[in-house]
Amino acid sequence: MKSFILAARPKTLPAAIVPVWVGCALAFHLTGMWDGALAFYTLMGAVWIQLATNFFNDAIDADKGADTAARIGPVRATASGRLSRATVYVTACVCLLVAAVFGYFLYAARGWPMLVMGLPSFYFAYGYTGGPLPLAYKGLGELFVILFFGWVAVTGTVFVQTGHWFSEAMVAGLATGCLSAVLISINNLRDVDEDRLHGKNTLAVKWGRARSLNLLLVMTAVAYVCGVVLFPLGAGLLYFLPALILGAVILRQVSQTLPSPVYNRYLAMAALQLILFAVAFTFNTCG
Repeated sequence: MKSFILAARPKTLPAAIVPVWVGCALAFHLTGMWDGALAFYTLMGAVWIQLATNFFNDAIDADKGADTAARIGPVRATASGRLSRATVYVTACVCLLVAAVFGYFLYAARGWPMLVMGLPSFYFAYGYTGGPLPLAYKGLGELFVILFFGWVAVTGTVFVQTGHWFSEAMVAGLATGCLSAVLISINNLRDVDEDRLHGKNTLAVKWGRARSLNLLLVMTAVAYVCGVVLFPLGAGLLYFLPALILGAVILRQVSQTLPSPVYNRYLAMAALQLILFAVAFTFNTCG
């Protein structure tokens, strides 16, 4: 069980939970209503796709030699031999099947737009690290996260809740997508030496440390600018202050520390920043 939890990477789940959370809060803000059952189906679909992605990532990175004993990140279940490659692949497929069950209820409620958003999400659970164009190996990880854990997840959640598309959801999606991508960037900065050695051309490998740190700064800044756009000059902007302060601390620490196991703590802090942002967003929309 510990090995399955290790491969599932539960610390990454805020990236799946927060967009649904923010989308539901925004839907309530825009319409004064929200549907708990649809929120549950959406959340479960997002979480199980995230779990499938993590299991595929664990197995595929091991196949490609990207996870070795020299890595400074957490031990990976497949590469360490704790779980077999076949077991991890089968588990990933089971996770997708569970996600599909919840996706069926969303399709029944909202029709074909759920397929347009859902099918690419299902494919990229595998295609993030596998297939003919593995996004994580082509320097497209941050862009993928902004698109699918930001715009698609938030606008899709709002559509599920309301049956309508709102421009505000695009802004909120950009914010959550950027803060989720901060996790990917920190992860890639931590693993840059090993990734370079094994041909995993993340942006940290392609751009180098200085430009990658600038990207972290830009994505963090964009998220809070989106908050100002959605809630201009309101006293509620103060709710974002704890998340903003934490974001500034993360940027300072990462910029002043070379890759080491302490980056695992920075990843946890980045996940907390995402959660604090969602809390502030909720107070602004529902308070």
